[in-house]
Amino acid sequence: MGKTFKTNNMKKTFLSLVMVAALIGATFTACNSNKTADQNADTMAMDSMAVDSMAMETEGVMVGGAMMVPSKNIVENAAGSSEHTTLVAAVKAADLAETLSGAGPFTVFAPTNAAFDALPAGTVEGLLKPENKSKLAKILTYHVVTGALKAADLTDGMELTTVEGEKLKVSIKDGVVMVGNAKVTTADVVSSNGVTHVIDAVLMPKM
Repeated sequence: MGKTFKTNNMKKTFLSLVMVAALIGATFTACNSNKTADQNADTMAMDSMAVDSMAMETEGVMVGGAMMVPSKNIVENAAGSSEHTTLVAAVKAADLAETLSGAGPFTVFAPTNAAFDALPAGTVEGLLKPENKSKLAKILTYHVVTGALKAADLTDGMELTTVEGEKLKVSIKDGVVMVGNAKVTTADVVSSNGVTHVIDAVLMPKM
């Protein structure tokens, strides 16, 4: 009897140890499972953030019926806009296309066709003539600033030194950004070599 009792106790102890080990194993597995799930969730979140970041880098802005994308330079993007055909023609006539396609970075305030049309009759046609090339270049470079300035970089009262040499004053009121006498209608058109802001008037330097 004594021997049988000891044997039964040993069996019970063994079974208890097995159950405890099983519980520990289950708990450890559950913890690992939860940890793995958390790690997977973190990885998925990071992947999602990376995708969002890539999307932001590759997305563009619609201007003149075309998507302006960061993979193209300022001139290439402008050439795709139906609202900037006059500006592109002027840039080519002034031999500035190569410069504005360079490394930069540049900030360009780009008048629309309507802005050029608002000038006195015959002004654009006259500026596009070969004999007025230097005058045209002076006007166009008055629309260009060295460096890539986004809307968030512009502050009320700021003075920007243009490539032409004169300054442009920035004014901001009720969320409307004005550069000189021109209103920014579309901001932050990002290109590979800078930033373009569409404006509704042609800026005129002192002649």
